[in-house]
Amino acid sequence: MFYHFLLPLQDYISFLRIFQYITFRSAYAALTSLVIVLLMGNIVIRWLQHLKFSEEIRELGPSSHKSKAGTPTMGGVLILGAVLVSILLWGNFSNHYVLILIGITVVLGLLGFVDDYIKSILKKKEGVSPRVKLFLQVCASVAAAAIVYAWPSNPSEATTLYIPFVNQAIIDLQWVWIVFASIVIVGSSNAVNLTDGLDGLAIGTVTSVAVVLGIMTYLTGHSRISDYLLIPYIPAAAELTVFMAALIGASLGFLWFNSNPATVFMGDTGSLALGGIVGAVAIMIKKEIFLVIVGGIFVVEALSVIIQVFYFKLTGKRVFKMAPIHHHFELSGWPEQKVVVRMWIIGIILAIMGLSSLKIL
Repeated sequence: MFYHFLLPLQDYISFLRIFQYITFRSAYAALTSLVIVLLMGNIVIRWLQHLKFSEEIRELGPSSHKSKAGTPTMGGVLILGAVLVSILLWGNFSNHYVLILIGITVVLGLLGFVDDYIKSILKKKEGVSPRVKLFLQVCASVAAAAIVYAWPSNPSEATTLYIPFVNQAIIDLQWVWIVFASIVIVGSSNAVNLTDGLDGLAIGTVTSVAVVLGIMTYLTGHSRISDYLLIPYIPAAAELTVFMAALIGASLGFLWFNSNPATVFMGDTGSLALGGIVGAVAIMIKKEIFLVIVGGIFVVEALSVIIQVFYFKLTGKRVFKMAPIHHHFELSGWPEQKVVVRMWIIGIILAIMGLSSLKIL
């Protein structure tokens, strides 16, 4: 809004030209979403309590989790609402990548909202049918990937695939890239959803990943910097920095309420959308494989579930005491706070490793 309404007035008020700068709008997008979450947090939590949107705790889970029964869920509306309001104020809506991210946020957020509603209000533990949920995730992801494919910011890089520590594309996937990109978005969405099982774990990890991707969107969208670092130049990527900054601010604000002991959970409303955002940004800036490193916690959490299910069907035995793997550590005697902080530390290390892949050669 500010970009479109105030920037055109720069010929009359020279100070307003500041709204053209990505760094300025990113900083205030982060502050705006942070303040919104902090100011609205208790109000939203009381509203969720009043509507009885409470978390159902699994009987088979760690016994320490039973005390969490009744904690409001669907707190993702707070995160997503703050991000969208912040982008409405500070974003550039002539950038189609921003519009794609807004679409992913709304669609996956609504899917998660319905899932949370069915679980908490209708008391159906399964929520939305897994097949229906996956189908809708795939539809949203294919649509996003197809738009990026059809209207690339840099046509020469539209379908290329890069791997970390190698400063040139290794293959051009052509139309198959749409399938690959869709898998990245769906996988990221579900991986964050699986990680959301301990107070502060998912949102803290999302924050560190968002910081790295925010840095990468800025670098990728800057012609001289991308040329120096030997990374693909994607002109529209620069504006994604504003979106990622808004996400970082909202995530930090939510962590204020979601840290142990949590007074609200993000629910599928938050986790499905946040994972989708992360995956969508990765495909837009050609960092699909890079996401495997910086989002390594999400990858391990998802793999632990896949391994557990596959091995149990094959042998009738379990590899882990419980999956996802954060519950395995809990059942092994680690306090919840220790599991969360140690995974945060690992996530930060992985983030540093991802950034270290820049300008290797």
